[in-house]
This record gives sequence, C-alpha cells and structure tokens, in this order.
Amino acid sequence: MAISKILLYYRFTPIPDPTAVMLWQRTLCESLELTGRILISRHGINGTVGGELTAVKRYIRATRAYPGFRDMEFKFSEGSAADFPRLSVKVREELVAFGAPEDLDVDENGVIGGGVHLKPEEVNELVDSRGDEVVFFDGRNAIEAGIGRFRDAVVPDVETTHDFIDEIESGKYDDLKDRPVVTYCTGGVRCEVLSALLKKRGFREVYQIDGGIVRYGETYGNDGLWEGSLYVFDRRMHMEFGDATDHNFVQFGRCIHCSGGTNTYRNCANQKCRRQVLICDDCAATRPGSHCTDCRRATSVGV
Repeated sequence: MAISKILLYYRFTPIPDPTAVMLWQRTLCESLELTGRILISRHGINGTVGGELTAVKRYIRATRAYPGFRDMEFKFSEGSAADFPRLSVKVREELVAFGAPEDLDVDENGVIGGGVHLKPEEVNELVDSRGDEVVFFDGRNAIEAGIGRFRDAVVPDVETTHDFIDEIESGKYDDLKDRPVVTYCTGGVRCEVLSALLKKRGFREVYQIDGGIVRYGETYGNDGLWEGSLYVFDRRMHMEFGDATDHNFVQFGRCIHCSGGTNTYRNCANQKCRRQVLICDDCAATRPGSHCTDCRRATSVGV
C-alpha cells in the first residue's frame, strides 16, 4: 500500500504575477493527483495538500524551483488526498483575510516588522524566565479554541480573521501592550500577519511560535504548555499530539447537550443553520438530527 501524507507550508515573499503562479501550481498538483487548498497573493503562498508520499516529494522539489520558494519549509502531517474533497488553487488579495492588505509589507526574507520567531524550546524558556508575565494570544477563531489552546491563553472574541482588527483596536487588550505576547495559530501563517498588526498598534514585545501549534505539539506532545486537541481544516476535523487517554491530556471540548468531554464538531442538522457545534458520539446517536442548542430549542427536537 502506498504511503500518503498531508503537506502544510507557507511563504511570505513578493510575487509579481500571482495569476501565473496559480496556474502553474494548479497544473502541478493535477499532474501529481494532489488535492487540497492553495492560496496565492502578491504577498506569497499558503497551502495544504495531500497525496501519495512520492507525489508529495515531487511537489516539494518542483515548487522550490520558484526563486521565492527556494527556502520554504514544508511540514508533513498524517493524512492523504482523501482528506480533502477536491483541489482548490486561488488568487486572493491576502493570504490571511484580516481585511488589511495595505498593513502588510513583505520582502524576500518574509514579513517586515513581524514578531520574533521562537522555536518550541524557546517558548518554554521564555515562560520559565518571565513566568506569568508572558501572555499567549490565540490567533484563531472561537471554534478552533473550543477544543484546545495554550495554558491560560487569551482567546479573542472573534468568529473570523476579519474580526481581529476591530477586536484589537477595541481597547480590551491595551493592558498587554507592555507585556511579552506570544501569538500562536495552527501552522504559523496567521501569526505572521497578526504579530505585525499587533506591533503596528502599539504592542511592544511580540513573539510568534515558529511552525505554529503543529511544531510545538510535535515537540512536546501532552507534556508541554499546549492543552487539548488541534482543530484542522480537513476531514479529520481534529488531531492530537499524544495519547488522548493519557492522564496529561486535557479535554477542553464539552458536548453542548450533556457537557461530556468531546473534541468532535458536527454541523447542526438545520440546513439554514449548519453551525459547527460540539456534540459527543452518544448524543449524536440518541438525539435525532444533532441540532445545535438554539435550533433544538426552537424546534423542540430531542426534548
């Protein structure tokens, strides 16, 4: 049986002709039978693709032939092309949709004026030396944070990245501007932008985790500062970095119906809602339709 992998990567670098790069990437992926999602903008590339390991390795070699991507780092994760319904390669104004394309400046070395990159070991060293002064700042949305986060992290009240700028400028976090703030997200790409946005808005000491939660979790498993599961944007829906039955594993997610531990998100059965909510296997099996709390209350489903 052929070995398959999922590949995660991004690179901030000036791209003079994003459309040409998009067409090249689409053709390359189709020829290698890779599926996934790739975004390209004038600021760089951000992708997650899956397929057979030999094809994935060929993709890496071919992509690194582009001068701006020569030093791009690729991270492997368990999975395959089957984890993605199709291939999507698109040009966007922003790699991450914060709604502030003019706030981001890049050169051949990456984002200009972003946070200091910390390796996983350096994150722990910072916490060891600065203690409770250090603040972890979640760069993801509320759904993702619902099943896992860094210990005692600040989780902004946002549903999408478009909400971040208003949230940051609201004044809620002004007391953090003189403290060491460590931003984090799944693979690091959102924090490249978020850390720069924070610094432009007066946060003086900003860091980001090199390789994001993925790299940190691979380094420490259940024994570090990360707690719970990691939300991922494919059919797996979530992943763990250690044994979920281990006593060190923290179960963050709670079923909206019974409050039992779960890390499984399901779409509300109401076709007009389809909100992602945490529903455990038992409740999904015993409550017809697995409606969210609001829709269940409105329709008296399962009552």
